[in-house]
Amino acid sequence: MNDDTDLAVRSDERGPEDELALIDDPAFIERVEDAIEAGRGDDLRDLVADFHETDLARLLEALPAPARPKLIELLGTDFDFTALTELDETVRVQILEELETETVVEGVRDLDSDDAVYILEDLDDADKQEILGHLPLTERAALQRSLDYPEESAGRRMQTEFIALPPFWTVGQTLDYIGETEGLPETFFEVFVVDPTYRLDGSVPLDRLLRTKRGLKLGDVVTPDRHVVQAVDDQEDVARVFERYNLISTPVVDGAGRLVGVLTVDDIVDVIQEEADEDVKALGGVAADEELSDSFWYIAKSRFSWLLLNLIAANLASFVISLFEDELQKLVALAVLMPIVASQGGNAATQTMTVAVRAIATRELRASNARRVIARELLVGLFNGVVFAVIMAAVVFARFEIADLGIIIALAMIINLVAAALGGILVPLALNRIGVDPAVSSGPFVTTITDVIGFFAFLGIAALWF
Repeated sequence: MNDDTDLAVRSDERGPEDELALIDDPAFIERVEDAIEAGRGDDLRDLVADFHETDLARLLEALPAPARPKLIELLGTDFDFTALTELDETVRVQILEELETETVVEGVRDLDSDDAVYILEDLDDADKQEILGHLPLTERAALQRSLDYPEESAGRRMQTEFIALPPFWTVGQTLDYIGETEGLPETFFEVFVVDPTYRLDGSVPLDRLLRTKRGLKLGDVVTPDRHVVQAVDDQEDVARVFERYNLISTPVVDGAGRLVGVLTVDDIVDVIQEEADEDVKALGGVAADEELSDSFWYIAKSRFSWLLLNLIAANLASFVISLFEDELQKLVALAVLMPIVASQGGNAATQTMTVAVRAIATRELRASNARRVIARELLVGLFNGVVFAVIMAAVVFARFEIADLGIIIALAMIINLVAAALGGILVPLALNRIGVDPAVSSGPFVTTITDVIGFFAFLGIAALWF
């Protein structure tokens, strides 16, 4: 797309791939920037108003920081605030701080409650209360109640818009209510049945509701919900419930059993993605909340502690090497081969640790099967150790023509790969047992174990042998 005619393809003629191509086109971004700079709201609407919220978020990230809030102000009611939920936290907060309070209030009012909470929760208390103060009492109370629940809990994720009716209502009354009442949730999968105090009796799925005779009461067709979620439950635990039982939605209740919200599968997909992202970052020594849009100083500080731990581990390994300085001077080949043993052990330990950490996070690795899994990893380490020991013994003999050196590195390889297998699973289990997140803390400990044992085994055996 090179000319203005192509860039101005009407939004109702675009497909998803067209929007992606536009966002990646520097000429299109330049046109959007020009429209923002000149304050041409109508031109801007023609270009982006009907973008899907995900693509609109990508467009915001592609624009310079000063242009982002201006785009939202110019689009006015045509801007879908749901797009802000797709942005990095840093970018989202920067935009919200630049927008007029009235603009944010109107945008939040049009959102589902779960999206509104997602946007508000990252603001500081003063900004949060200012926005809530401009909302009608009913909406403010619902959002405040969700914000009062712990972070990463079901209460923060739930949607407070749902349909709850008494058990004496008939199916006919319910269908008429759904068809004639304004302000109901845009998407829902069941009708909840509650008593006068809003305690949950169960639910009636929409497919059953549509197939049931109009004269029957809801209390006669209600199904007790077997997978009710507490508002204070951790979102990761809730995600596992959805995964295990193939749920589409589930009710959320407070400590007294009163219905306070509903969780749907689209919310859970976001949770699964976030938790997986956190685990991957943690295994690499990166803070869970680090994002591409974060500042240099924030990223440098967040990574420092991990690098410091690795530096301590490296110094410990270096100390072990220094204990065998005389042996290294006698046989230079030891210095050449030493990194191979440590590197192979480190890679093997990382493999085991990654599997163990993930299994702990998903509750697949438990006390009931821990012994079996440890024994399996021990056998895997032993098998790989023997195989690679034979390979390295042959390589060393061919390279240095010293048979004894081949035997030494073979024995060290077996010892280190067995230690790597045990360390890779025992360290995460031990950390989890004492309440420390194994994804965050396992790496330095496992690295230290494999380096120290690898160097000590190789050089120690060499010292005894020669």
